[in-house]
Amino acid sequence: MNETLVTVVGNVASQPDYREAANGSAVSRFRLAATVRRWDRQREEWADAYTSFYTVWAWRTLAANVVGSVSVGEPLIVQGKLRVQDQEREGKRWFSADIDAVSIGHDLTRGTSAFRRVSPARPLPIEPVRMVAGGGRAPVAESTEAAAAAAAPL
Repeated sequence: MNETLVTVVGNVASQPDYREAANGSAVSRFRLAATVRRWDRQREEWADAYTSFYTVWAWRTLAANVVGSVSVGEPLIVQGKLRVQDQEREGKRWFSADIDAVSIGHDLTRGTSAFRRVSPARPLPIEPVRMVAGGGRAPVAESTEAAAAAAAPL
């Protein structure tokens, strides 16, 4: 399948929200405004041209990290898969540009940022057990040691 990958530089236009999708995955979404700037030769200065708005979707771990790291007005760089949708609402045809984000970060050409690594939750190791005489359970290591001790000559 061919997918259109994009990188968009812009400012956060809405506070990211966070929820769980029907399949149980975490999802966050926010609006990103990207304004084109052009050099105005007559005025000899940069001027804003037009602004495009995108709905950015973040999933799973990225969703949680976005909610904890991103606020309205902050400059971001978003990379992801572009989805242009055609919808009809109240008798009018609407187009929307959505980005399924793969990566999101602050634009460090416009400020500084402090990175905090998030440790993934790791399950605790489970020791294997085996049934022992009398219907009880014992860790495999203990039952193996007990069996070896019982079989050892006196």
